[in-house]
Amino acid sequence: MSDHRIVITGASEEIRQRIYRARHRVYALEIGQHSPNPEARLTDALDASNRYLVAMDGDELAGFVSITPPGEAGYSIDKYFGRDELPFVVDEGLFEIRLLTVMPGHRSSELAAALMMAAFRWIEARGGSRVVAIGRREVKTMYLKAGMSDTGRSVKAGAVTYDLLHAGIATLRGTVDRKRKLLDRIEAAVDWQLQVPLRKPASCFHGGAFFGAIGADFASLGRHRSIINADVLDAWFPPAPAVMEALREHLPWLMRTSPPTACEGLVAAIAAACGVPESCILPGAGSSDLIFRALPRWLTPRSRAVLLDPTYGEYAHVLEKVIGCRVERFPLERADGYEVNIGKLVEWISSGPDLVVLVNPNSPTGRGLTAAEIEVILAAAPSRTRVWIDETYIDYTGESVERLVARHENLIVCKSMSKAYALSGMRVAYLCAGQHHLEELRALTPPWVVGLPSQVAAVKALESTSYYVRRWKQTASLRDSMARDLRKLGWEVIPGSANFLLAHVPEDVPAAREIVAACRERELFLRDAAAMGSHLGERAVRLAVKDAVTNRKMIEILSDIAGSTDRPGRASMTTCAS
Repeated sequence: MSDHRIVITGASEEIRQRIYRARHRVYALEIGQHSPNPEARLTDALDASNRYLVAMDGDELAGFVSITPPGEAGYSIDKYFGRDELPFVVDEGLFEIRLLTVMPGHRSSELAAALMMAAFRWIEARGGSRVVAIGRREVKTMYLKAGMSDTGRSVKAGAVTYDLLHAGIATLRGTVDRKRKLLDRIEAAVDWQLQVPLRKPASCFHGGAFFGAIGADFASLGRHRSIINADVLDAWFPPAPAVMEALREHLPWLMRTSPPTACEGLVAAIAAACGVPESCILPGAGSSDLIFRALPRWLTPRSRAVLLDPTYGEYAHVLEKVIGCRVERFPLERADGYEVNIGKLVEWISSGPDLVVLVNPNSPTGRGLTAAEIEVILAAAPSRTRVWIDETYIDYTGESVERLVARHENLIVCKSMSKAYALSGMRVAYLCAGQHHLEELRALTPPWVVGLPSQVAAVKALESTSYYVRRWKQTASLRDSMARDLRKLGWEVIPGSANFLLAHVPEDVPAAREIVAACRERELFLRDAAAMGSHLGERAVRLAVKDAVTNRKMIEILSDIAGSTDRPGRASMTTCAS
């Protein structure tokens, strides 16, 4: 490709006319598929319904590709093959790629691969399930490398032989996922101006598989009574009585009434609870809302971020898959109980990354940092480095650093009220930071970002401190009891400080994924933690702490599945669950 970046975009009508002339030059004059004509242009009936994607080198047409969507007009392959002889189904998911053309002067580049990628992404983003093409035999290898299969059928058109190729979108996606270096080169050389991104945005996996057993259509909500949803970290206890009373008394009105536009009452209640000015609080509909709202605004693909490894996966997803910035993972070692080595972390941070994310207590490990340790980290961070502390589980330990935002201008605290306040379904969270961090985010915050029932529930929860403190203390006791029972099963339990536990199952029982799958058959949902870190291995399980009765049932199920009662030296189930 040329020294400057080539633009890949959709073709305008004026560009289409240039494509028709280019088609004549290439397909009639150069390779002899068609006879030359006096108009010096080639077009056909499919041009009424197809889409052209083009590569423009300044004002010069460098290449193009045509996409024929499903529809009454049919496909170009219909001219050569009967549909009954095709080795694939022709349905509403079939798209055709044709006329992949690179003009002279650009054929030594990777422009053909870029146009092929553009066509694939265009089709994939529109729900296509299969792609068909007739590729010129001389360049068939390019189609095969892209993941397409040769059907063994061919056709001669003028002086040119074409081979019939096809592939499922899933197959092509697998091929693309393995060609990261090619994607990097295309990104460096091309100004991608299609309505779909070059890289398919990845979805972020969370726990919550349990809802499949209930039904996402909400037709059988009563099933929740028989399911143990320990794959998510929702509170085992109900919201405070004051929360329930307010909702019961006023719910019809709350549901039909617009809330305060900027959550003014909620912001005031949060600020009072944190001991900071209201200008230091930005509300959101759960911490995910705030993560997705703030980080893409503050960071670019040129930014550098530091994450703990393992940690909550949404941060890596947003930083790597959404923003595309460079992520450095600070390793937490099993041999050290996944504790954070403050001295080593300070060395990493002193190099001046744009962002440091610390989930405290961390998930999935449950290990926490003290406020004093976080102050050491803040002191080491250069002024340009934002230090983001996720305190979703901090109330279980009582070590919040929200008040430190007055002393540290680079500190941002992200706090969800989902877990510790039993409000996961309400989706309430906030950022606590200097107002200089929040100013531009306020302009991106829609009015009524938190619903009225949720605002009322959160305010009443903040007024019920004594109730929640009792519940947090109960959670610690339940967690410690569950840890003891898991150790009796031979599991290596990481000492945590939140409402969950990370444990490694012994070598003589099935791996985590097998245990998780077997538990689902018993309506117990756990989290295989393997994907939450780069070296957790295949034997790490994260479990949410529930009430005492439910915890005993979980231990019974795990004992049965792991076969612990049959292994010498292991306590019987009667002993562990009593």
